[in-house]
Amino acid sequence: MQNSSAITALQSLLGDRLSVKKADLVHHGQSESHFANTPPDAVVWPASAAEVSDIVKICAAHDCPVVAWGTGTSLEGHALAVRGGVIVNLSRMDRVLDVHAEDMDVVVQPGVTRTVLNDALRATGLFFPVDPGADASLGGMAATRASGTTTVRYGTMRDNVLALQVVLADGRIIRTGSRAAKSSAGYDLTGLFVGSEGTLGIITEMTLRLHGQPQAISAAVCGFDDVAMAVTVATTAIQMGLPVARIELMDAASVAAVNTAEGYDFPAQPHLLVEFHGSDSAVAEDAATFADIARDAGGTDPRTATRAEDRNKLWAMRHRAYWSILASRPGARAVVTDVCVPISALAQAIAETQADIAASPITGPILGHVGDGNFHAALLIDDTNPDDRAAALDLSHRMAQRALRLGGTVTGEHGIGMGKLAYMEQEHGPGWDVMGQIKSALDPQGIMNPGKLIRQA
Repeated sequence: MQNSSAITALQSLLGDRLSVKKADLVHHGQSESHFANTPPDAVVWPASAAEVSDIVKICAAHDCPVVAWGTGTSLEGHALAVRGGVIVNLSRMDRVLDVHAEDMDVVVQPGVTRTVLNDALRATGLFFPVDPGADASLGGMAATRASGTTTVRYGTMRDNVLALQVVLADGRIIRTGSRAAKSSAGYDLTGLFVGSEGTLGIITEMTLRLHGQPQAISAAVCGFDDVAMAVTVATTAIQMGLPVARIELMDAASVAAVNTAEGYDFPAQPHLLVEFHGSDSAVAEDAATFADIARDAGGTDPRTATRAEDRNKLWAMRHRAYWSILASRPGARAVVTDVCVPISALAQAIAETQADIAASPITGPILGHVGDGNFHAALLIDDTNPDDRAAALDLSHRMAQRALRLGGTVTGEHGIGMGKLAYMEQEHGPGWDVMGQIKSALDPQGIMNPGKLIRQA
């Protein structure tokens, strides 16, 4: 067995919290996207930062790769053990450690998921806003610098992580940042590890910024004759400073898929889903202003929802879209793309992408966090058909090149993993080499999640 000496030493440390069972290895070798199953050599379940440190020290002594695992929802192969080694499953480190309601922050372990955290916060009047759709672990969300539907108002994980505890490649445990609202004390190590995708260390604790639950929330959905019209309304709302908390695009194919799979009855045309947070009067005024913008552009009268159960049903339309799209082609897998451009270029980027998809042999419904210029196409393929795969990867490549040409990025929120490695030099130039130098300084053996994010031999 590859890395057998490391696994023997880890067995002595962890006992039955180490597995080499085929079912466990296969489960930890899969991803939510199109990558082939890549089983690790072993899976371990630590219970503390000290155990993570011991695990990493053993792996370093045996030159064994170490890959952190949250809930396995990442889309660019971030958590696949592409060079073998040990997957460190952090799901048992799942405690909410300290809630500082008066300071509006919380300390959590990495295995806590966003829904569990918000359930724990319910009585405090506070919530954690970053919502990528999937019930991802907060450690994984920090490691990939995740965002989602509420980013347009509350920011990404970068904006909502105050401090970290991290286990480095040599087993040292360090703390970055503090609970203070701001600091000018040296390098921003917290920012360095947020988005590092486990290539520099393993996050074992986080201090997160919380926000007050708004007095009033109003959601709405409205339809448009075409995507260009919907995008124009979204960008107009943002450019005029309308304080939307969410503004999401679903194209006609996405809406049709959700109607079929979930029993909705929306017209099969592009839709915007919006939400406003604030006082009763402010929310009512903002919602009325948005309705005026939508109607002036030829949109339908918005369907509104203010009761929690109605809002949840409306947003389930968006959050279930990925699964509904998959169900629209039984047996298909999805190559899920992710690009982000300046909002002034968003209409052009989506229009050119639609034209590319229409000219291809596969389908690709489009969804978007259009308030910040981020959109996705779920390119449906028969995984056994090489022509499908080639068409999807070509479409994804064209989207990435288009985003760079328009002044954007090849990934707005899904990260690099191994799926977007080919674009790092083009997007960052010599900056990518600097990332490699940081990696070499912190992980000279290259054992932390090798094959991801940076250039490696």
